[in-house]
Amino acid sequence: MDVSKIQAALRLIARGLEELAGALGEQEAGEDERTARVIHEWGRRGLTQKEASELFQRHGFAPQTTGGWARGDWVEIGDDGLRYLTAKSHAWLEERS
Repeated sequence: MDVSKIQAALRLIARGLEELAGALGEQEAGEDERTARVIHEWGRRGLTQKEASELFQRHGFAPQTTGGWARGDWVEIGDDGLRYLTAKSHAWLEERS
């Protein structure tokens, strides 16, 4: 099993579904706008894994997005086990304003 090929195929499917969703009706917010909404709603509080997943889902992201953000240094897990946005996330939002 070639995991990298499976990952690439899943990413293509996800992009295709995003395009399909956009074609169904009103244009929803783009990824940057949805990202800004997540950061704004999350703020500086810590979230459990479940809370973070639900937040991403509310804004049109996959629930697993937290893991990707953690790998990209946008989210960190605190000593208390909660997920926090990093300074990088807050700086991105401020630069966008």
